[in-house]
Amino acid sequence: MPTSRNAAGTGPAAPMTAIRFILVFGIISSLMDMVYEGARSVTGPYLGALGASALLVSVVTGAGEAVALVLRLVFGRLADRPGLRWALALSGYALTAVSVPLLGITDALWIACLLVLAERLGKAVRSPAKDTMLAEAGSALGQGKAFALHEALDQVGALVGPLLVGAALGLSGSYGAGFMLLAVPGLAAMMILFWLRRRVPDPAVYEVPDLQPAAAGPVPGSPGPVSGKAPPMPRQYWMYAAFSSLTMFGYATFGLLSFHLVATGLLPPALVPVLYAGAMGVDAVAALISGWLFDRVGLKVLLVLPVLAAAVPWLGFSNNTALAVAGVLVWGAAMGVQESTMRAGVAGLAPAGRRGSAYGMFTACYGLAWLAGSFLIGLLYEYSIPALALTVTAVQAAAMVIFAVVRPQAVRPEAKSSRNEPS
Repeated sequence: MPTSRNAAGTGPAAPMTAIRFILVFGIISSLMDMVYEGARSVTGPYLGALGASALLVSVVTGAGEAVALVLRLVFGRLADRPGLRWALALSGYALTAVSVPLLGITDALWIACLLVLAERLGKAVRSPAKDTMLAEAGSALGQGKAFALHEALDQVGALVGPLLVGAALGLSGSYGAGFMLLAVPGLAAMMILFWLRRRVPDPAVYEVPDLQPAAAGPVPGSPGPVSGKAPPMPRQYWMYAAFSSLTMFGYATFGLLSFHLVATGLLPPALVPVLYAGAMGVDAVAALISGWLFDRVGLKVLLVLPVLAAAVPWLGFSNNTALAVAGVLVWGAAMGVQESTMRAGVAGLAPAGRRGSAYGMFTACYGLAWLAGSFLIGLLYEYSIPALALTVTAVQAAAMVIFAVVRPQAVRPEAKSSRNEPS
């Protein structure tokens, strides 16, 4: 296979082109998305079949999301060490590839809950290292193109995995068959990952060296360091984190929504993963639309997030099949905005030199809020669904009040584009 030079033409020869590296990593992520998205599509009814209450389903699935978000603070720091990145990626992917099929051979509720958390832990372990290596490979290609290409392949797995589980569940009537089937893409992903590790032991070979003179000093007109200390996060950042955290505090997990669909007999178990695949399709479209609008109107586009989140319990927890299905699709739209545009807002509110820390603290804040909210939502679900819907609506209304304090007009799209202009 032909090799390519470092993007600057001065470094060692790369074992494959950067775009091929990104494509292969995208295939790995797509296969692993089939595994964990396939599992997540039936986690709620599966735990319910093992005897879990609605409260336990909500707490476990919420805790899983918190684990995947909060622990990135720890594994993100470890991923700063180049020698650990492949080890973190391999161990994180392996944890997911092993945990999901094991769900198919256990009938103990507590073990199943631990395996659900272990799968999410795998996401926390691998994500910072994976994103860092993709950023290195995208140095010459363009970061936007690199991550967009990877995300497109990623989303294919998010759609196919739930459909595979739905087919297995429909044919066998057993959750175990669906989980065991997911061992196949998991094994394929690990084999390709080990191969890629051997071919590209150091993705930093793709990095484009900084063309700015190292000793040029500060750029004229830019603020210099203050007593060697990093600049503090501005008030707007913390208000934005509070808005996002409160929004996620009032956001139900799919685990509880799917538990409701099966427990009330609104949908047979085999159709739940099919509906989840549909929600992932809505997720992708909502992410594209909200991202496009964010580049034009800024943070104001995020006003739609608390509106969508408030609508979810009114629809998703109803006893009408059509309304409940609509609620899941609205949940998917909210997830698309949350996963893309909500995090995009951090870049314009945090000091440029502290964006890594800003993202770490931001995801930790709303991950913990999601966990706390999952406990409350699960508790209210067992007490009174109307009380649950009213509480979530009140929480989202409070989030919108905080959003007004953020003053979204202060962060304008033009400001982001001006930072990309050559100096």
